[in-house]
Amino acid sequence: MQKITIAIDGFSSTGKSTVAKQLAKHLGYVYVDTGAMYRAVTLFTMQNGWIDNNQFDVVALVSHLDVITINFQFNPELGFAEVYLNGNNVEHQIRTLEVSSFVSKVAAIPEVRYQLVKQQQQMGKDKGVVMDGRDIGTVVFPYAELKIFMTASADKRAKRRFDELVSRGDEVKYEDVLRNVQERDYIDSHREDSPLVKADDAIEIDNSDLTLKDQFDKVLDLVTKTISS
Repeated sequence: MQKITIAIDGFSSTGKSTVAKQLAKHLGYVYVDTGAMYRAVTLFTMQNGWIDNNQFDVVALVSHLDVITINFQFNPELGFAEVYLNGNNVEHQIRTLEVSSFVSKVAAIPEVRYQLVKQQQQMGKDKGVVMDGRDIGTVVFPYAELKIFMTASADKRAKRRFDELVSRGDEVKYEDVLRNVQERDYIDSHREDSPLVKADDAIEIDNSDLTLKDQFDKVLDLVTKTISS
């Protein structure tokens, strides 16, 4: 069967990664969580004390990009690939609200985006890939056969993110999660380099009121039509 490139973009906490993982597993495709890559760079920046609520040493981060190695290793027990930063499993660390509060600022740095986009394009050079993020259909794979843009209300997205964090044992307040979602929306949409925008040929899906199954079925139908066309 013909293999295609599937680009899934959209706002934070819209379920992009969830549906992308489901698709990749169903189709036997490679799944790449680009958001996790930016989160890993953000964690690296935090670990080195280059970013906090009062300062962001962009020069230090940019000068150390060449020592950052990010890869994905499949965990058969979990059923998905976990993120490794310089050889260390950081899957849990990069999903915290603290990392979320800084990731959009780190992702807005042109040098960071350039470095990661190169890696992402290399990962998808042979097609048969499902990649989700903010600029996959516009920058990473502008010629992807199928582009999807996910959206949902900020309230619904914050509730999903809040439930996810609480289920992991994190102590968070819903108001803080909602504020983080809204701040990330603004930064992602207004950055100068590769802002979050819907590609002209992307199909928009508002999943505010869709179940996970409804969402998957809807996207899989789009994939089937694309492959057969």
